[in-house]
Amino acid sequence: MSPQELAALVEGRSPRAIAATVARLVHTGDLLPGDRLPTVRQLAGALGVSPATVGSAWRTLATAGLVISRGRAGTSVLPGPASRVPPRYRDLADAPAARLDLAGGAPDPELLPDLAPALARVARRLPATRTTGYLDDPVVPELERLLRTGWPFRAQRLTVVDGAVDALSRVLEQVVGFGDRVAVEDPGFPPLLDLLDHLGLDRVAVPLDAHGPRPDALAGALRSGVRVVLLQPRAHNPTGVSTTPTRARELATVLRTAPSVWVVEDDHSGEVASSRDVSLGPLLPDRVVHVRSYSKSHGPDLRIAAVGGPAVVLDRLVARRMLGPGWTSRLLQHVLVDLLTDTQAVEAVAHARRVYHGRRRALAAALGRRGLHVPPGDGINMWVPVHDEPTALARLEAAGVRVARGRPFFSDLAHAGGFVRVTVGVLRSEDVESVATALVAAAQP
Repeated sequence: MSPQELAALVEGRSPRAIAATVARLVHTGDLLPGDRLPTVRQLAGALGVSPATVGSAWRTLATAGLVISRGRAGTSVLPGPASRVPPRYRDLADAPAARLDLAGGAPDPELLPDLAPALARVARRLPATRTTGYLDDPVVPELERLLRTGWPFRAQRLTVVDGAVDALSRVLEQVVGFGDRVAVEDPGFPPLLDLLDHLGLDRVAVPLDAHGPRPDALAGALRSGVRVVLLQPRAHNPTGVSTTPTRARELATVLRTAPSVWVVEDDHSGEVASSRDVSLGPLLPDRVVHVRSYSKSHGPDLRIAAVGGPAVVLDRLVARRMLGPGWTSRLLQHVLVDLLTDTQAVEAVAHARRVYHGRRRALAAALGRRGLHVPPGDGINMWVPVHDEPTALARLEAAGVRVARGRPFFSDLAHAGGFVRVTVGVLRSEDVESVATALVAAAQP
């Protein structure tokens, strides 16, 4: 935009008026991230004001985070906050506010165990004067013992990191390199797809059926030369499918034909999943890395996920973290130990598991009574088919219901669309019938 064009849009000659005009143009998209603004002297001349006036306006905009000044390189529009979010994540978040938000994919905060008693008990047991060495074991012994007790196979090594996506990222960094092929369930978790793109990995889609990833599709992915297979063994996000023990054995049989391929499992729902804990680890013990998150069961702000598997991967992962965060807060690890052993906290997680189970089935039953038959699945989400995704989203918006669009979940965009994801975990009983009515109306042609 030229100095004269910008000056013609400015109402007033004060620094505040100049800054307000530029801010409005940024918010409306008339000025885009990276666009160069006129120099202070150019705009001052076009407006007939002093350079100090324009300079003051530019400083106001810089303080607000809208522009950045680089000396002689000029002043440019900064990207907005949304551009800091990966593209598929951003696509999920790009939906209007609604009376009932069923799009977020987060656990119900009212069903998380109370952290206050755990924090108080840990504070009493661990005085503030206690220090930890930088080279101490990254996992507190009490937590490792608990993790091993409930791990689905005998892992050579166990550690903890800062959430499931962090775990997946750090494992992938150890077993694949830029340009390698990775088999991923389709549909899948959008942030994981963003992560694969960020790492420069080539995705190979593996469709699912009601029993888990299809063995024939996995066999095709192996023939294409994948180095890693990424699986969600239960409460698959977004479909809610849990891999059956029979399907796990079938997948293991296929994987034995490619002995150099790693398997990385993401058990993101963990202790709030209702289905049994299924893993390929007992069948392929030297090739499976299992990730278990405690975000949905015990709280996203704990930022704790456990990782277990072969020493050749885990030892390198731990060594790499020593050059970054070092370890996951041992204080928070002690909080998780308390939550995993305290009777009230254990019952709170069990109660959450029952409630999520009931909410899924209540909505599935309500949809079925209206002629839309959707398997209730497991976890906190439900994958609902619709005739046309944009039309469905518009109808739900009009009904005051926000859901996640289906397209960002697909790795193979040829099959994208025709679904919405509903976070059933936050659906209250009094809203089930109205939400079912809205979903059925939205799903129609």
